Amino acid sequence: MKLRYALVLGFGVALSGLSFADSADVSQARDLAKQFAGQLQPALGKAMKSGGPVNALGVCQTKAPEIAQSLSDRSGWDIKRVSLKNRSADAQPDAWEIKVLTQFDQQRAQGADPTKMEYSEVVQERGQKTFRYMKAIAIGEGQPCLQCHGTNLNDDVKKRLGELYPHDKATGYKVGQIRGAFSFKKHL
Repeated sequence: MKLRYALVLGFGVALSGLSFADSADVSQARDLAKQFAGQLQPALGKAMKSGGPVNALGVCQTKAPEIAQSLSDRSGWDIKRVSLKNRSADAQPDAWEIKVLTQFDQQRAQGADPTKMEYSEVVQERGQKTFRYMKAIAIGEGQPCLQCHGTNLNDDVKKRLGELYPHDKATGYKVGQIRGAFSFKKHL
């Protein structure tokens, strides 16, 4: 029989009443999160160098979903990015994701390091046991994120955001805040 446990790193959430996650599932989810970020960040960096933040917006719009779909197809996991202030409809969190994102924000407000925040749990979804995992996406010092997600956007970025994401809510962030999370799930 496999040992099952809940994992909460970077903050202290009471675990009473929660289901437990398998350590192999946690390891696999972490690896997928690293792969996602490891593919997206260089693509964004290249786009920033070749055409600035306006060019990078196109990469986020097309490349990020392609990376998520490719990883999903290879791994069998449902993979996406979500945010309480989503840029696209695809990044709208479900009720479980809202709960976890809210916990991440509360823990950050209490001084926890958002770069270390992750959470996993086994839940029942439509009568099936489902493993859920989230890894916070923090805005770090010196990262270009704020050029498209910050408080002082240039006019070209504002215009392009309006064209690509007419219902965008993903601006106004500052260094150290949590912009969203990588969200993963699979049926057990």
